[in-house]
Amino acid sequence: MSAPPEPVPLAFRELGAGPPVFVLHGLLGQGRNWAGLAKPLAEHRRLFLVDLRNHGRSPHHPVMDYPAMAADLEALLDRLGLPRASFLGHSMGGKAAMVLALARPRRVERLAVVDVAPVDYGPRPEFEAYLRAMSAIDPARFARRAEVEAELARTVADPRIRAFLASNLELREDRLVWAPNLSVLRERLDTLAGFPSDLPPAPADLPVLAVRGGRSEYLRPEHEAAFRRLFPALELVTLPEAGHWVHVDAPGALLALLDRFLPRR
Repeated sequence: MSAPPEPVPLAFRELGAGPPVFVLHGLLGQGRNWAGLAKPLAEHRRLFLVDLRNHGRSPHHPVMDYPAMAADLEALLDRLGLPRASFLGHSMGGKAAMVLALARPRRVERLAVVDVAPVDYGPRPEFEAYLRAMSAIDPARFARRAEVEAELARTVADPRIRAFLASNLELREDRLVWAPNLSVLRERLDTLAGFPSDLPPAPADLPVLAVRGGRSEYLRPEHEAAFRRLFPALELVTLPEAGHWVHVDAPGALLALLDRFLPRR
């Protein structure tokens, strides 16, 4: 793996006390998307709800790939004075956590990956459509988030997805703006759908939990072999009632799995 660029200082929200756990969102998400699940987890842990680069309150940067995101996470560990931590990552955040665990295994105590595999998924036309729809709207023309959602309805039919996209709106200097770096995310979408191919397997004793949404196409049975090749200690669990947003569709079942797997005080 080639040397990553200089890391960016990631924004985060901290909850609780105990063993450190970093929570990493997916594409077009942000740390606060996991606040509901994080609250009970933080009863026995020190949680960091992280905004990955080009998302949320974290800096924008023209480089957007998994080695760069892993370097950001290692820099955040250093900034917090933590030699290692456990990581919980969904989708894109799960891939970033996996790359860190493969490239810098001594920094990762335990790894929980939610509904994503260490594979190249190829073109993602649905996310290209979401990014295009968001890029076509200047939020500063609107006074309220609901008005932006109504504008999104012209091209995004699913109200749940519209609400998710609109959650990326922020009020800055008295005007609405998109928090993510939409232009870079569109340019690097193929990279984000992929996964580095030059990483060695993780140590055989690194505990890894992968949680699959039974109604999702992201972590399929044919991906298990690639997962186990890189993570020999893999435990794979399917939650039949969940789609890709496992933390939204099956929060209770996911919480039970994570509370058992992640270290606690």
